[in-house]
Amino acid sequence: MALLRPATNTIPVIFVVVNYPVGQGFIPNLAHPGGNITGFSFIEPEIVGKWINLLSDVKPDLSRVALMYNPDTAAYYDAYLRAFKALPRQSGVDVDAAPVRSAADIERAVAELARDERSGLIVAADPYTVTMREVILKSAEQHRVLLSAPYRRFALDGGLMSYGPDTADIFRRSSSYVDRILKGELPGNLPVQSPDKFELVVNLKTAKALGLSVRESFCSWLTR
Repeated sequence: MALLRPATNTIPVIFVVVNYPVGQGFIPNLAHPGGNITGFSFIEPEIVGKWINLLSDVKPDLSRVALMYNPDTAAYYDAYLRAFKALPRQSGVDVDAAPVRSAADIERAVAELARDERSGLIVAADPYTVTMREVILKSAEQHRVLLSAPYRRFALDGGLMSYGPDTADIFRRSSSYVDRILKGELPGNLPVQSPDKFELVVNLKTAKALGLSVRESFCSWLTR
């Protein structure tokens, strides 16, 4: 989007699974994006609290969480954390950033978390963390750190859980905007849509290895 936006101000553009479109400067307003761009967002600041609550549900003594992301590819998570910390405190869990730019950074961040048995790791929706999935999961397993991520692949590959928007559903919904624009509606008059379908995945094998008890009713879809 950063390269596409200045390339045209006339060709209709529909973005899909884009984080923080206003903060990144792609559009001025969610309800009335104006211009030639509209679309469907992905991760919003409010989900940070949900991630923490889910980890607390399986580990009631959770007291510290780190949000891992690469500042070069997902700088907007600084704003997400500020927004979350500005809310009235709803739990006793402290949340801090864990900026990483290399495998060594990832290892250091996870090892530091492991010093506190009441800690957990949230892996943000970030192109970098997706490409470094194997490194992150291996480090979390080695140090026995609770890990949550927005993408189900993290849970399927050994992380404790994932919770995030259903990306397939978002792409299906985006086709309606394509149809409306082709029929003559202006992109700038179509409000940016937030996700309305979310998916929770818990890896029961990992939970057992970590000594955690997870109620089956807690999950909408379980890995075994």
